Amino acid sequence: MKTQKVLIWTLVVLTCTGRAAWAQQPTTTADVVKLADLVAEAERKHPAIQAAARLVEAKRARVPQARAWPDPQLSIGYMGDPAPFKTQANDPSSYRQFGVMQEIPYPGKRELRGKIAEKEVDAEGWNVEAARRRVRAEVKLAYFELWGVDRALDTTQKNKDLLEKLARIAEERYKVGKGLQQDVLRAQVEVTRVLQRLTILRQRRRTLEARLNSLLLRPLDSPLGPLEAVEKSSFAYTLDELLEKGVANAPEIRRQEQLIEQSQVAINLAKRDYYPDFSVGWDYQNRGSGQPEMYGLRFTVNLPVFYKSKQRQALSEASFTLAATREMREAAKTTLLFRVKEQYLTARASEELLTLYAKGIVPQSMLALESALAAYQVGSLDFLSLITNFITVLDYEISYYEELANHQKALARIEEITGLELAK
Repeated sequence: MKTQKVLIWTLVVLTCTGRAAWAQQPTTTADVVKLADLVAEAERKHPAIQAAARLVEAKRARVPQARAWPDPQLSIGYMGDPAPFKTQANDPSSYRQFGVMQEIPYPGKRELRGKIAEKEVDAEGWNVEAARRRVRAEVKLAYFELWGVDRALDTTQKNKDLLEKLARIAEERYKVGKGLQQDVLRAQVEVTRVLQRLTILRQRRRTLEARLNSLLLRPLDSPLGPLEAVEKSSFAYTLDELLEKGVANAPEIRRQEQLIEQSQVAINLAKRDYYPDFSVGWDYQNRGSGQPEMYGLRFTVNLPVFYKSKQRQALSEASFTLAATREMREAAKTTLLFRVKEQYLTARASEELLTLYAKGIVPQSMLALESALAAYQVGSLDFLSLITNFITVLDYEISYYEELANHQKALARIEEITGLELAK
């Protein structure tokens, strides 16, 4: 009986202490893993960002190519003796020839081709920003979820210890004839269920740890130390403000806008292709046999007589590409607006749930458990009801941390779309 009373009072004290500090995050003297450090490391090392940056440089190298003049042509030939480069004696029509020719595009064509290449570089640059935001968001999502799992592990482990104490109380009461065997069995079942929950949580932690390591290009089994405490980030933006920021800053929309401008320049180039290009050539002839040397100058122009099947079709291609790019921008905008609203509603709902958990559900459930412990001590409450109250408190505490992680994850997804710094 004395042991039973000691255990019950221990539970009461621990429960009261837990009610005062259940939401306080544990501190440790060990070096904590900071989210900002992980994000910076991922931005610095992740291959998706590096690959996107390399593609931008590859596109940039096309700009001077597009503006470059066509290569000049060099020609060497002869007319006369069958032997190479020999003239026939006393034949003034035989000669050795050397010539150079340069193609000259119609004015403005090279500049337009250069602008098309520049717009492609600008569009590709937004792929770098998209990759950077995506990696940042993935790191934050994994971090917040891992933090929630760690808090669930801590809470479950502490409650497992309390539950084992309850199981010993049930055994003591059964031994002295004041309890039922089913109470002992129920307590053992609940302890086993908590152990099952711990096993699942540990597996989730190992998976999330591997996920973070993969984003940081570390070995998948590299251990991560204790994570820096996560606080609920302030969220003062309205939905309209977020939608405006999203449309203005979303990489996919900005990329499509650059491609629209590129298509408009391509239409101008297709129209300019109706005009002919020119060529200028210079020739030199050596006729041998004492004949005077001859020089010549040539001008050539291409005739776009097949414009119906070439230039006109090129203009149609550029026009349809412009229309398609505009539709793609609208499609991206529609998807973006939905994603922003979805995550905004998720974040607002999480805020409301966190308030309910912190100020209502968890404290009230803890008070109910304290009351149940006191009632069980004097024999006015059965063990099944006590266990039910205990498991309810455990579930609500874990739900609080899961909801806090969900809130931060929603902000991280909004960050990816809008470019705002929200989840810290």
